[in-house]
Amino acid sequence: MDEFYTEKGNGVIIKIKAVPNSSKNQFCGVMDSALKVKIKAPAVDNKANEELIKFLSKSLKVPKSCVSIDSGNTSKVKIVYIENYTIEQIKSFCDSMSI
Repeated sequence: MDEFYTEKGNGVIIKIKAVPNSSKNQFCGVMDSALKVKIKAPAVDNKANEELIKFLSKSLKVPKSCVSIDSGNTSKVKIVYIENYTIEQIKSFCDSMSI
């Protein structure tokens, strides 16, 4: 499996392929070295990005303030930074979700 995450400073960078306007928020596995994530919100007025941050925050059990989109605000492929998170934590999360 291609790794979609890397360590950066005090956290982890995750490459995400977002699919807005989905029926529900869910992780769909790894595709082209990116974690595919379906998001309920439409890609209008930053709603999908806000929903993605909320979904990641809840799923990874970190405060929303620790999740930020480093690049790709208007793209389907996003680089997301999770502050105060480790490679071990992301591996453990992926194992628990069978990603």
